[in-house]
Amino acid sequence: MKAETDKQEQLKAFSLLGKYLAWTALILVGVMFSLVLAISGFHLPRPPCADKPNPSTSGNQLKPVADHIPQPEYWTAPDTTQLQRKADADLIRYGRNLIVSTASYLGPKGTVGKLANGMNCQNCHLDAGTRPFANNFSVFYSGFPKMTARSGRKEEAFERIDECFERSMNGKAPERNSREMQAMLSYLKWIGEKPVDAHPLADNSVKKIPYLSVPADPLKGKMVYASRCSSCHGEAGKGLASIDGKGYIYPPLWGGDSYNDGAGMFRLGNFAGFVKENMPYGTSYKDPVLSDEEAWNVAAYVNSQPRPHLGQKNDYPELSRKPIDYPFGPYADSFTERQHKYGPFIEIEKQHLTKTKK
Repeated sequence: MKAETDKQEQLKAFSLLGKYLAWTALILVGVMFSLVLAISGFHLPRPPCADKPNPSTSGNQLKPVADHIPQPEYWTAPDTTQLQRKADADLIRYGRNLIVSTASYLGPKGTVGKLANGMNCQNCHLDAGTRPFANNFSVFYSGFPKMTARSGRKEEAFERIDECFERSMNGKAPERNSREMQAMLSYLKWIGEKPVDAHPLADNSVKKIPYLSVPADPLKGKMVYASRCSSCHGEAGKGLASIDGKGYIYPPLWGGDSYNDGAGMFRLGNFAGFVKENMPYGTSYKDPVLSDEEAWNVAAYVNSQPRPHLGQKNDYPELSRKPIDYPFGPYADSFTERQHKYGPFIEIEKQHLTKTKK
């Protein structure tokens, strides 16, 4: 009996020893595995929602998508899908096509006439004249007839179109009673039918950016042009011609096929304001790319390049109404043509304001 009891005691001892060794081995394996993970830098994945902030505690929450839907801040053009309700819908559509693809109809290889230089109206009046701060047509038609400082007399809407063809497109305008002129007028009238009372009217032109305290610098502007503009308009400012050769995908900014020196874009303030809010291509007034200084300097560079000349002896017969950045004398002040072209404009403006108040 004693021998049998001793044998059972031995078996229990071996069983306890086995369990102890098994647990010890398991613990050692666990420790070694943890060390390997720590050394390798491996981390166990977090639960799917672990990185999501708690709405009740996070101070940097994204607003609901509905809050990010852009609200109209300025005038918006009427919906072209509503055109079918208009009796003259076809004429309006033709007018829009003429604004968008002027060169195809009226350029050097135009299908209707050869009146312009290959540029399109919407090169200056972006998106067919519907974009804020890009010379849109929101109040164009309703503003005529009106007195203009440049001509010194009352003008009709068709005469303003004449000036665009003669100056910005360095050509001649369609006849007053031609289908093309009537189509453009119909489009401009239709696009301005939507009330603009609730919206600022300043957006129909270009935004006036602050004057520099020094002259705009063409040499600095050349560097801006090389980095921001040349990829589309070319190193020599010749633009990018369309495949059919009738016009341009990107318009020339100087040279024989660009706007002449009587165009509104030849005034530095207009050019600088335009590129500040709209260029490089794809830029919006909501998120401009160029600084004010870059806009002024690149305007100075582009407008220092050669382009067609337009005789302007009859412009601004009342000298006191000549814009301060109009680059051709004579003037009602003592500042030079160079300062009137490149600035600085602050002192010129002060003098003009003083004379106006008297």
